[in-house]
Amino acid sequence: MAGKDRKKELARQRYERQQAHRAAEEAAAKRRSVIGAAVATAVVVLGVAGAAYAITKGGEDGPEDDPTVAAPTAKPGECLYTEPASGEKAVKDVGMPPAKPAYDKDVKATVKTSAGELTFTLDGKKAPCTVNSFAHLAKEKYFDGTECHRLTDNVLQCGDPTAKGSGGPGYEFANENTEGAQYKKGVLAMANAGPGTNGSQFFIVYKDWDDLPADYSIFGTVSSGLDKVEAVAKAGSEPPNDGAPKKKVDIDSISIAKNG
Repeated sequence: MAGKDRKKELARQRYERQQAHRAAEEAAAKRRSVIGAAVATAVVVLGVAGAAYAITKGGEDGPEDDPTVAAPTAKPGECLYTEPASGEKAVKDVGMPPAKPAYDKDVKATVKTSAGELTFTLDGKKAPCTVNSFAHLAKEKYFDGTECHRLTDNVLQCGDPTAKGSGGPGYEFANENTEGAQYKKGVLAMANAGPGTNGSQFFIVYKDWDDLPADYSIFGTVSSGLDKVEAVAKAGSEPPNDGAPKKKVDIDSISIAKNG
């Protein structure tokens, strides 16, 4: 390609990225939210509204502008955490988790909330990178003092320090453990904006959600305290069926068992 044409092509690519970035910022208020269909025949989806595009780095004429450069991938036995393609900044800057997963088996998490204590069993074998991220955020006190911001007919959603559905940890990572996923009562899963956009927001399924697509990483289960979540659900939300819980749920702390 001639030098002049190459510059035109690079300029066009930069413009398209800028437009995608702007669209993502405009949709930020709806990030990692529960999206419900208005009609009974539609599929109800839990996710994030927003544009997604490839993460690239480099100078004006470097890899950022070269469409032939492949997106980064994780090394064998490691996890890949990258800056959000949307440009979203960390609500609480606690850094990125280590690349090597800390757990390869079940690990216990104790969640102290204003509604009572919950115990999670995190699945480090089937979702090592998700559990690695969750444990990192818990140990760095990212979740401390946060509010579970959304309640629907099936789930309670937490993990956003802004309590608006727009906050994240400043990194994202790939889906795990979604093949054949079923979102049954007691399941823990990640909210996302599509493949590879997991962050800090997660949801607790308190009522079977059989028509939810298998697009959300299951990383554990609630082993005790689900009755506390059911009591919150019974009190309802404002607005009804999809909004902030009327019975407020604050996460005081999440601790990870030392022995995994």
